[in-house]
Amino acid sequence: MAGSSLATQAVDISHLRELARRRLPAALFGALDHGSEDDVAYQHNREVLQRIKLVHRVLNDVSHRDPAVTLFGKRHQLPLVVAPTGISSWIAFRGEVALARAAASSGIPFTLTSTTDTPMENVLNEGGGTQWYNPIIWRDTAASLRGVARARDAGFDALVLSVDSNVPYNRPHDQRNRVTFPMNIRPSNLLEAVRHPRWTFGTPTRYLLRERRLPAFTNISVPEGLSRADKQKFFVKDDSLTWEFLHRVRDVWPRTMVIKGILHPDDAQRAVEYGADGIVVSNQGGGTNDAAPSPVEMLPGVVAAVAGRVPVLVDSGFRRGSDVLKALALGADAVMVGRAPLYGLSAGGEAGAHHALSLLGQEITRMMGVIGLSGLSELGRDHLMLPGDLEHFAGPGMPWKGPAMAARSHVDVESPAGVR
Repeated sequence: MAGSSLATQAVDISHLRELARRRLPAALFGALDHGSEDDVAYQHNREVLQRIKLVHRVLNDVSHRDPAVTLFGKRHQLPLVVAPTGISSWIAFRGEVALARAAASSGIPFTLTSTTDTPMENVLNEGGGTQWYNPIIWRDTAASLRGVARARDAGFDALVLSVDSNVPYNRPHDQRNRVTFPMNIRPSNLLEAVRHPRWTFGTPTRYLLRERRLPAFTNISVPEGLSRADKQKFFVKDDSLTWEFLHRVRDVWPRTMVIKGILHPDDAQRAVEYGADGIVVSNQGGGTNDAAPSPVEMLPGVVAAVAGRVPVLVDSGFRRGSDVLKALALGADAVMVGRAPLYGLSAGGEAGAHHALSLLGQEITRMMGVIGLSGLSELGRDHLMLPGDLEHFAGPGMPWKGPAMAARSHVDVESPAGVR
């Protein structure tokens, strides 16, 4: 298809984002591309990553570079995991299957969330590869735990439990566009549908023709016989959860359990004490707490608190391979990516999603060579320069060390002799 071909010619994730913006209706792209409230946390996530610098080391043999990592006993080709994203069913027809296939062909895990359309068993069978499951915990916790048991019986490798989004989101952009949860097409959306025929005929029309319905939550155990009003009440997250709930989950789930949404080191330590096998440092891509710090800012403290007992992953704001290496140098074992593969999925379906992951993989491998690495185990804090680190690299008497830097700043910028 022409759209798929165009997506696979994209040169980076920002290029895929622009293609996604053109293809999707404005309301749907806004739901994908915005965070909560004023997008402060969403933008801050990127700003923090951009302020971190990678210090290259030279004259190392980097002719053979291996970006593989091992997570929970399995080796993966890249230090990436596709994050759970419930909007995938609306972005592309059976988008979650396309994402799973793209992850499998890239040699990385895929995380399916419960708010997607394709039955989880089908996603496992058709998507292949290593798959994790992310359940949403509703006020009807018994129904939620039935979904966990279903994922267990289906054979998912790990459970990813999000713990930082148990109250309703405040997303003015969605409110202005009348985007509701669960999502639906309203008469007010029809004009946008006409303006975006590739999406209209490729996604909702295909659901209607093949499934005789629009995307639904087939992986959620909704009690039968509920009225429309009662169904709306059912889809409310449980804001009364405590740490003890992890014991209830563990009673149902015997395999790897990853706790997602940790920022504070004390919470990370407590999660391990309550049986977590892994941690994801996350602010949901800026989608919940608009005043939140960046996960990358909090990552070193969480890594120190966990002290190597379990793997630590991180997400939110990653758009370049260099971003991934920065997180690994700060102690992360891998990085979850959500929006990046969704941009690819939006632009070109499965081929676009695979291309997004391929772009990140190529950038990771290239940047490893740039900074002098043949393997990720060689990456460490000495490859980083963080804000405030300049004096660490400046020897005695260096003109940019301490007060002398301010006095000579105009010379350094304007004079060739001051260029370093």
